Amino acid sequence: MKIGVIQASTQKSKNKIIEDCLCQAISQDYDQIINFGVYDNANENMSYIQIALCISLLLESNSIDFIITGCSSGQGMMLACNSLPGVICGYVENITDAYLFGRINNGNAISYPLGFNWGWGAELNLKETLRVLFDEPFGIGYPKEHADRKIKDTEQLKKINKICKKDLAEVLPMLDKDIVESVLNYNTVYDYIMEYGTNEELKNVMRKLR
Repeated sequence: MKIGVIQASTQKSKNKIIEDCLCQAISQDYDQIINFGVYDNANENMSYIQIALCISLLLESNSIDFIITGCSSGQGMMLACNSLPGVICGYVENITDAYLFGRINNGNAISYPLGFNWGWGAELNLKETLRVLFDEPFGIGYPKEHADRKIKDTEQLKKINKICKKDLAEVLPMLDKDIVESVLNYNTVYDYIMEYGTNEELKNVMRKLR
């Protein structure tokens, strides 16, 4: 599994903390962690909407399997991500959220509140939340006596999500030109997708719009 880290510029001071907590939290079975920023020393100013589009591009291009993200509250990023194709993002702020999202909802991104209630020792909660998220296989259902029903419900939700959203290759040219250009010029994400993405239709659209 390839896990990406990316968050809005308002919380760029937390970028390295997220990466460090993730590295400490996950087992060696997970292949790769890729940090896409926004880095603490970066000049880019990327809103949660722009970062959500980056996340959709990374997931829809098949470059990344799972994304750890966030903004000040975590709510805006979660809503923006779920508005875009290919993303099922949960708002996760503690180990219970993480466990239930991973076991039941089986999505491909979480949004963490990186400003709200962030104080002394906050990185301990983040690390444990990430550990619990990845501690067991995703999508196994919970509780055990209702696991089959929970799995079936999640599969139905994913089908509905896909039916109700257009492909990103079709959507991208319809979005605000300034937002699209700013995202496509964020080289950390663009270059990675061009090298590792397998969705050639989407990559061709990205090249044309850049």
